[in-house]
Amino acid sequence: MHFVELAVQNVRGFSPAGRFALKTGYFVLKPPTVEPSPLAGLSLALLYADGRGGDAAFSASAQKPGKGALTFVGQDTLTYRVLRELGGGGTLHRLNPTTKQPELVTQDTGEANQFLRGQAGLPPRTTFEQLFTLQAAQLPSRRPRSGGRTMSTPGMPVARSLSSPGMPAVRMGSSPGLAAAQSVLPASDIPAAEARQRELEKELVLCKEVDNLQFEVDGLNSQVFTLESKLRGTEPLKEKLREAEALWNAEPTPESMGLPADIVARAERYGRVLARRDDALARLMSEKEVADEEAARLPDVEPLVRNRNFWIAVGVGVACLIASFFVPKTVRYVALLDVPAFGFAAVLALRYVEELQDKDRVGRRGEMFAVREKKIAEEFEAEAGPVRKAMEVFDVDTPQDIPPRLQRREQLGATVAELRTQLISLEKHPDFIDAANQLPIIRQQIELLNAQIEQKGTFVRDLREVERELSRVKDSIALARNPHLAAGAVPGLETAAHATQALEDPSPQLLGLTGDLLATDIQAVMGLVRERCVQYFSALTDRRYTGVEWDRDGRTSVIGASGRRLPLGELPPREVDLFFLSLRLTLVEKVSARVKLPLIVEDAFIGVDESRLPLLGRMLKHLGTLTQVLHVTPLAGFPQLSDGTVNL
Repeated sequence: MHFVELAVQNVRGFSPAGRFALKTGYFVLKPPTVEPSPLAGLSLALLYADGRGGDAAFSASAQKPGKGALTFVGQDTLTYRVLRELGGGGTLHRLNPTTKQPELVTQDTGEANQFLRGQAGLPPRTTFEQLFTLQAAQLPSRRPRSGGRTMSTPGMPVARSLSSPGMPAVRMGSSPGLAAAQSVLPASDIPAAEARQRELEKELVLCKEVDNLQFEVDGLNSQVFTLESKLRGTEPLKEKLREAEALWNAEPTPESMGLPADIVARAERYGRVLARRDDALARLMSEKEVADEEAARLPDVEPLVRNRNFWIAVGVGVACLIASFFVPKTVRYVALLDVPAFGFAAVLALRYVEELQDKDRVGRRGEMFAVREKKIAEEFEAEAGPVRKAMEVFDVDTPQDIPPRLQRREQLGATVAELRTQLISLEKHPDFIDAANQLPIIRQQIELLNAQIEQKGTFVRDLREVERELSRVKDSIALARNPHLAAGAVPGLETAAHATQALEDPSPQLLGLTGDLLATDIQAVMGLVRERCVQYFSALTDRRYTGVEWDRDGRTSVIGASGRRLPLGELPPREVDLFFLSLRLTLVEKVSARVKLPLIVEDAFIGVDESRLPLLGRMLKHLGTLTQVLHVTPLAGFPQLSDGTVNL
């Protein structure tokens, strides 16, 4: 299941009117003001309407009721749309997968809730609210503490033993009138208590030193977070560049399809080449027609052996030559008549040769026309052949359709070049260079401070815990020396009693709801989430805790780095909150493997140390790969880690 779109009108915490597309993955939703938008409450009001008008509180003004519409894909993969007038009625629609048109399901609130539970796969309201909405008000440190559960409750001692052998524990009640110790130290145990006091004073000094060092580390971590945010400012541009390069590389090139590199230019001049070929063929045909007409005008060449005049001239010449041998010498000059006769015959022979040459020239001209026509065809084929092949490859009808198919790669190449130029410009900016130079220096300072903290001790208790124990020891010594003093006369004793009130353990309820959702028992849920919860909790507490255990009822104990086991209630409130966040994120991760439900986070990290925000952002980014995560926050840094942002 995931949300697709949210539309609001006159709803508190949102723009006056707007439609917000919501995609799968990790998305950051930016509220219009510094206050977070009540996305979780509005979603619950739309999906789990009570029909009594309780959702009217989300309207921006009492005079004009607000309206909200939520479109989501249910567990049955169908798309639903809940439309409701806040404080009034509403409708439930379902998108018909065949016609792609919305169809009214019901206008009755009870029927709509029943339908969403049974058909769309919505869990019970409490399950969705406690497991899949994460708000600052849910943190244990911000929830009301149970006044009666003080350290005087049977089976739950108020103060632990002073850790010295033979020293009894001091028990205190929750009532102001019973703030005195229920048992007073004997006089013989005063020296041991004073020795313990001196040890605690030394430990207090050490804790203050470590706390100061940790304060410096936290400040430097804040600077690291700011510098990393500046450096990560180029990540969206780098991601765009990587995507553009991937698209550019995926686009086919002319070479990869067996086409010449200048196929675009060939396609563009294909029309001119075709016109040039047609002109050349037209001229050739015109010349061929002229040659044919000239050949038609030429008479047929009569063979020389059939030319009567030739043979007469030859006969006259031969006769004159022979006659000169038989006539008297006085008339022998007649032999000279053979010269003109043979000359005439020679002229006829030369004319016959000329006619043959003219006939042969006309014949060769026809062959020349064929050669020229073949050459024109070959030149055109060399230019137009790749264009026709490209038309087949791209399955287009005209050469004009080829350039758009290949110009996309050129456009992507221009986009890649532009993005590279922008990235180089950003990386050469003085702020970016300063951040890149300062970051390793600050990290080195953090390593030196952490080394000093490690030299002070592998495990140092919380400063407030040491102060409380020291106060109890001092009060015990004061009561031992002055048994007649009432509890109200001992300064700080009642305050110490109230300070020992433990925060409520969130595990039993969360593990029980998860078991109900997965239709399994609480022990199976513990085994499912234990290892991953330890990983989250250890990372968020800088590995100060290495283990988490639950008893059969789901009550939590944590194991410190030194191997010491502590009930969750004895941890500082800030660390109880971190455990709560670790458990919630673990449950969402494990449940999402079986049931997909969106996780709505509304500024649950306001009280968390700023140095841990990047880690929490990466955790939400990981959950975004398993289910939809919608994070409503005005804090900077998270949008850089998200898959996208939406302005509410």
